[in-house]
Amino acid sequence: MLKGIHPLLGPDLLHALKTMGHGDDIVISDANFPSGSMGPPVIRADGVSATDMAEAILTHMPLDTFVPEAAWRMEVVGDPDAMPEVCTEFQQIVSKHAGDFRIVPVERFAFYAMARKATYIVATTEFRLYGNLILKKGVVHPHEVNMA
Repeated sequence: MLKGIHPLLGPDLLHALKTMGHGDDIVISDANFPSGSMGPPVIRADGVSATDMAEAILTHMPLDTFVPEAAWRMEVVGDPDAMPEVCTEFQQIVSKHAGDFRIVPVERFAFYAMARKATYIVATTEFRLYGNLILKKGVVHPHEVNMA
């Protein structure tokens, strides 16, 4: 245990977040997502919901302010206007930790294509359908680094 580090961020995920640079993407996937066949390294987060993982990651990682979009979710197949409860919770978490970012819905196969280009995938055991989120890492400014 470390002071100031969210307890859901284990050593593998902390390492991943630390190695990511500005503009790199991380996927938070649900239990049904084909994480293992996407390509990027997979970090297991068994027993953790996707929303709890999003909260843990966004406690420490800023979103990219240099691009028009920095957060994406998977659209509901056959009902692109639907907003599953898990996605509403994602939006609340993003708004709380990152500010005025809209999570953009993306068609399923386009979401998979984006996930294949991500730096890492965090595979949770989120059982709610469409509990998938992609986040683009932003810049950590000097004043945000605590060297004390």
